[in-house]
Amino acid sequence: MPFPNCPKCNSEYTYEDRDMLVCPECSHEWSAESSSVGNEDARVVTDAHGNVLSDGDSITVIKDLKVKGSSSVIKIGTKVKNIRLIEGDHDIDCKIDGFGAMKLKSEFVKKI
Repeated sequence: MPFPNCPKCNSEYTYEDRDMLVCPECSHEWSAESSSVGNEDARVVTDAHGNVLSDGDSITVIKDLKVKGSSSVIKIGTKVKNIRLIEGDHDIDCKIDGFGAMKLKSEFVKKI
């Protein structure tokens, strides 16, 4: 019986360990009961403190972030309004004043 893809990184190499399913690529573990077919759309994105994020929220950057391909830095405390959640490693799409369109990881932000 093939196992479902990992809900965190979408890896196809999941395996069963007792009553849990495990992803060898990102080390994510989840219960076999929660991997039912109707549960795939229930993706939850949380900030660094575990608060659930949704489209339209305002966030604050909690760490200085280097901008790839540039010498500029997004400073700690930078406020971002009206975020949009997307699929992928960088799961927040937003516009930052002075920088323009950006994609951020939810682990480096805090919900306001």
